[in-house]
Amino acid sequence: MSAGPDFVLRPWEMSDLPLVREASLDPYIPLITTIPARYSDVAAEAFVRRQWDRAATGAGYPFAIVRSRDRRPVGAIGLWLHELPEGRASLGYWLVPSARGQGVARAALRTVSGWALRDLGVPRLQLHIEPWNTASARIAEETGFRREGLLRGWQRVGDERRDMAVYALLNTDGPVDGRAAAAN
Repeated sequence: MSAGPDFVLRPWEMSDLPLVREASLDPYIPLITTIPARYSDVAAEAFVRRQWDRAATGAGYPFAIVRSRDRRPVGAIGLWLHELPEGRASLGYWLVPSARGQGVARAALRTVSGWALRDLGVPRLQLHIEPWNTASARIAEETGFRREGLLRGWQRVGDERRDMAVYALLNTDGPVDGRAAAAN
């Protein structure tokens, strides 16, 4: 799936182990994802297999975010469907430090959000962002998500429970990627 001229979203591959290694070195990514905190090839391969299982079982759509010019994977975005019977799905994304500040997350979020709302017909998308993460909050808002409130003690991050700001985008909110979100 194209995320603009500079990035593509594709299923995870075993060739993405260097991305898993780089992400495991980040102080935050392993705390909020299933990226292994201590890298090993075995743990990284298990991570990739979990992504395949999530797609195969219908739990969600995990994508590697890949830079078009050199085919280098630089992050991940996932659409998680465990609450789809209630009419909502969650999104999560992360980038390795070398890819931050280049519009990567914005392009990926816009692409997956538009696809989920328009093509999959998901009525509501949600993001949970720690209040200190102003860069991620800005990306969410620039993509059309609206902050709805603060969920106190919502999620375990590392060894503590942390607050999360909840952002939502409805399929009735209007265009995400220049096209109408809801099918007419």
